[in-house]
Amino acid sequence: MVTGVLGIRWYDCTVTGMEAHAGPTPMALRKDALQVATRVMQEVVACAHRHPPHGRGTVGMVHVHPNSRNVIPGEVKFSIDLRNASDADCEAMDADIRAVADRISKETGLPIKIDLVSSYPAQPFNADCISAVRRGAEQLGYTHMDAVSGAGHDAVYMARLAPAGMIFIPCKDGISHNEIEDAKPEHITAGCNVLLHAMLERAGT
Repeated sequence: MVTGVLGIRWYDCTVTGMEAHAGPTPMALRKDALQVATRVMQEVVACAHRHPPHGRGTVGMVHVHPNSRNVIPGEVKFSIDLRNASDADCEAMDADIRAVADRISKETGLPIKIDLVSSYPAQPFNADCISAVRRGAEQLGYTHMDAVSGAGHDAVYMARLAPAGMIFIPCKDGISHNEIEDAKPEHITAGCNVLLHAMLERAGT
């Protein structure tokens, strides 16, 4: 039974340093944007660990300029994806990563800019729909558990229009959104049968 979907905050982060030749520039005089950016990237992961149990922190895109073998990076742009189970938790993570970035900027002297580009509120699912799914699993004799979805789904948008719920089934090794994702036919069948029972209950039949 999926009880809801995590709130999502997407950011673009830019660290500005100074391009210089890798050979003649002494280490103490460098303004290496990539070295500073990696500190912020590590803090994205650490931020998620500081906001359990549903905190998530990911850096999925990195652009280094000028991206040359023998040039100290002068600018790094990267994405930040923060997620948590409530809007308050997402706001706390936002304040956390901004405070850390500000501290790193002061320590290194390099500007760090964090821009919020997208925000998706946490979406709890309808209690009656969740209960209908739970009863369907129990009637069919299936083991079940409550879970919060870390990924956004169409059901998030449906929930803004009408009562909505969602069903997860097991995947091998818990892997999803990957080409090696693998679900057994019997688990797919079980999920469909639970959905059928829940729909019949909601329809009053």
